[in-house]
Amino acid sequence: MIAAHLVVPRRAVLRGLSLTLGGLAVGVCLPAAAQKPTNEPGDSAHPKPDAASQAVESKAPGLNPNVFVHVGPDGAVTIVCHRSEMGQGIRSSLPVLIADELGAVMARVTIRQADGDKAYGDQNTDGSNSIRGIYEDMRLVGATARMMLVAAAAQRWNVPANQCVAKDHVVTHLPTRRSLGFGELAIAAGKLKVPDKKDVTLRPRAELVNVGKALPLLDAPAYVTGQAVFGADVRLPGMLTAVIERPPVVGGRVARFDATRALAIPGVRYVAEMPHPSPPYKFQPWGGVAVVADHTWAAMRGRAALEVVWDHGPNATYDSERYRGELAASVAKPGKVVRRVGDTERALQAAARVVEAEYHVPHLPHLSMEPPVALARFEGDKCEVWAPTQNPQAARTEVARALGISEENVQVHVTFLGGGFGRKSKADFCSEAALLSRAVRAPVRVQFTRADDVQHDYVNTVSTNRLTAGLDSAGRVTAWRHRTAFPSIGSLFGSSAGPAPDDLQQGVLDLAFAVPHFSAEVCDAKSHTRIGWLRSVYNIFQSFSIGSFVDELAQARRADPRDVWLELIGPPRKMSLADLGVAELKNYGQPLDRHPVDAGRLRNVLERVTHLARWQERKRDGRALGLAAHRSFLSYAAAVVSVAKGPGGKLAVDEVWLSFDAGTVVNLDRVRSQMEGAIVFGMSLALFGGITMKNGAVEQSNFRGGGRIVRMGEAPKRIHIDIVESDAAPGGVGEPGVPPVAPAIANAVFALTGARVRELPLSKAFTAL
Repeated sequence: MIAAHLVVPRRAVLRGLSLTLGGLAVGVCLPAAAQKPTNEPGDSAHPKPDAASQAVESKAPGLNPNVFVHVGPDGAVTIVCHRSEMGQGIRSSLPVLIADELGAVMARVTIRQADGDKAYGDQNTDGSNSIRGIYEDMRLVGATARMMLVAAAAQRWNVPANQCVAKDHVVTHLPTRRSLGFGELAIAAGKLKVPDKKDVTLRPRAELVNVGKALPLLDAPAYVTGQAVFGADVRLPGMLTAVIERPPVVGGRVARFDATRALAIPGVRYVAEMPHPSPPYKFQPWGGVAVVADHTWAAMRGRAALEVVWDHGPNATYDSERYRGELAASVAKPGKVVRRVGDTERALQAAARVVEAEYHVPHLPHLSMEPPVALARFEGDKCEVWAPTQNPQAARTEVARALGISEENVQVHVTFLGGGFGRKSKADFCSEAALLSRAVRAPVRVQFTRADDVQHDYVNTVSTNRLTAGLDSAGRVTAWRHRTAFPSIGSLFGSSAGPAPDDLQQGVLDLAFAVPHFSAEVCDAKSHTRIGWLRSVYNIFQSFSIGSFVDELAQARRADPRDVWLELIGPPRKMSLADLGVAELKNYGQPLDRHPVDAGRLRNVLERVTHLARWQERKRDGRALGLAAHRSFLSYAAAVVSVAKGPGGKLAVDEVWLSFDAGTVVNLDRVRSQMEGAIVFGMSLALFGGITMKNGAVEQSNFRGGGRIVRMGEAPKRIHIDIVESDAAPGGVGEPGVPPVAPAIANAVFALTGARVRELPLSKAFTAL
């Protein structure tokens, strides 16, 4: 098995060596020594600066062609994972691409975790982008090292390089069957010139021995034995712990506070007011009053003893229920047209029948099992941070900005994450720890409680969608109008322009329907709180609206929902901008020729999942099935959900089928597990996800009153995952399984009970029916 240690090595530039791979600036070598996992910084898991620098500056013997791979003279291969591990298995997937191209034996590979550094390119583990965004770049990294090992062997034997192959950790000369191990070649290969990207040749797909297989979760032993280092596990000598009483309303600030009772609590060392953020809020800390203590319990008791009077600021009157009415009024009027095919308004007027429905999804929480936490040590003019961050470079930038120092003086070490879902791509908790460490002149860990996490989240935005369809005399859909209103994430950065093209690509601009008259409009919506990315983002509410509306059209026609879905999708085809009725499509940052909007792939997952679920038997024995499908993050997912009525008439989701097409898959088992997790996460959002606000403040706290994950007894008894085998370019995996779950549940509820639910959370319906 591959050695999978979470280590955070220092790094230094290896002078005179540079290579550019797909925008990734490389040329940093890594210490080659394997190190044991630990939760004690300062030892082998977090090497001291001097020791690490010496290892690098002495040009650790062996092959160091780039920042991602090192081959030592003993044959040991070290591969750096520059994305964050939060249970999705990225450390069990990305390095496989490098190892397969290199020809390494996995049992002789050690995975090491990268610090936040621009040398690694984009390190943001968000947007389902880790595999799809750098699939070829990671292969090029391994192929570069392979070509250098092969060249060294060819020189040793004085033979052409094209007669040599690298496989199973050795280079073999095919005509004579001579072979040399990677370790025997490492030093010689390390003296060669690094080939240019244009001269690097990738292996044929069939030669990638591990890619596409069901590979184990390499960090599982560390998880189950308690050796995995999460954010709260890190310890430093003399460290203190802080909890912060933050303003309950975004934009609020401390008017005055009394810390007398807090300072009387044994173990409390300091009480300090945090800096107040100025708009745009971005990733700044919220402000408030911090209690710093010897340990967490003292800090929490001290916070409870604070007396704080708040100035709640400009959002003090925000009421999410009242705002819902504002959104409904917004979509009742024409908005800005962002997509148009044909003449929708005229077609609606000429329709034999018009069907219309409105759907509402409230703010949604992240609810990672591990709340945000960060440990910072500020010394001199430098700061070191340990945190479960999805974006260590953003954390580095924000900490530097908060402290007013250079980014070069900030080092961010990435621990394991106990879930992230987009929340931990924001660095507010890292900046809080850094500010407090500087203030008290000691290492400080800032710990969010569960209530802090719920009440001071970057919530997914609230939305209302109104969909209108015109049907001809035969019941076919001839016109489709989609009006959407939701505050944009852009508001976090000061934008008041409303949703951007990046926002609208998520189910509005890229919906692969074959309706002759199609339009989409964006309506006004003002933000009153902090909005952030949540797993599958806007796709959540767009898929809920579209998937539910298709089912309503089937009801209006008394038709099979599957048949209506297939009719709307139309024949297999790759849709152009003209077909979509848009001037441009951001397409998750990828060109349409590589990742087209492919109606055929959407049809395929829908047909596969209904076959697996025996859709023709969709209502029997006290249960019924619901169906939905959605394209997101360049992948395609379709779900069938079974809702059953149990003793006393209580509803439950008892079985789920999901077909998924992500193109080329690296680690089949990790994709399957992410789809299983997506189903549970999608269920949680659908049933219990609602976050409401009154007088500007979140009404929920902890897992009480809404906003929780489904419990074991509530989870489906059976989950069936079907992964489409494909050689298409890799699509996203972490998020696309979530969007079809909520509409499929809602449609199953209707099929079973006859009650149509047009808002989340569905727990209201489950309780009432």
